[in-house]
Amino acid sequence: MSAADMRPVPEPRTALSRRIAGKLAVLREHPAMAASLMIILAWCILIAGAGIFAFADPLRPDIMVRLKPPSLAHPFGTDQLGRDVFTRVLYGGRSTLVGAIAVVSAGAFIGTLLGAVAGFSRRWVDELIMRITDMVLSFPIIILAMAIAAALGASLAHGVIALAAAWWPQYARVTRGLVLELKSLDYVAAAHAAGRHPAGVLLWVILPNALPTLLVMAAVDIGRAILNFAMLSFLGLGARPPAPEWGAMVAEGAQVMDQWWVATCPALSVLTLVMAFNMIGDSIRDRMDPWLRQRR
Repeated sequence: MSAADMRPVPEPRTALSRRIAGKLAVLREHPAMAASLMIILAWCILIAGAGIFAFADPLRPDIMVRLKPPSLAHPFGTDQLGRDVFTRVLYGGRSTLVGAIAVVSAGAFIGTLLGAVAGFSRRWVDELIMRITDMVLSFPIIILAMAIAAALGASLAHGVIALAAAWWPQYARVTRGLVLELKSLDYVAAAHAAGRHPAGVLLWVILPNALPTLLVMAAVDIGRAILNFAMLSFLGLGARPPAPEWGAMVAEGAQVMDQWWVATCPALSVLTLVMAFNMIGDSIRDRMDPWLRQRR
């Protein structure tokens, strides 16, 4: 037996290893997406582990150390009441990020449901739903959300409800277009010919094929929801003091602009997360658009 025959034969790569290698190759091709994912992952770890990484109680004031600049004891400084800004940023991220995800989830669910019914139903149902959608779309999201939040009263829950009530129309339009396109395909006609109930065709044949586009849209939308949620709180229509929330913290810091860290640190938190989600959205769009891929 020769030495070449005695060499160990490399094991074939498993499906999981090939999939992981493919994902890593995609990240190497899109460094902006890799950096964005790292930023989002880092924020998620910090926010989820706020009880571990935080230095103090986010609600307990300490007048003796009020308006202290960033230091080793207080990496983001302290605010007007001596509360640690870094601690409040971490706990405030729970309100902002969870609120934004709740807004996108509720808006996507309502919009997908209405858009699917509009695209699959008879003409008068389609017209009714789309005219309501156009009416809601005629208002800027933040203006309509402000009106609803002001009517309901300032609170985190009411802020989520107000934004979700203004968020669904875009999903209704996209879902309607997808359903109109998919329901004319052969496999949908085959499902009808097999005797499936129309509701079953919509729920189990058409919508599963529309969901990938809608999920990508929802993932990209989280950054915009974070910004709008922070804006609502900045205007006093979201979280109530002393609860930490990024937009409300920026509003509090605007009252002491000489102490720049009070407003800058939560504002930078909003900026980094929104930019990370937007860069992911751009990368996904470039990857899904063949014309853009060819130009690159």
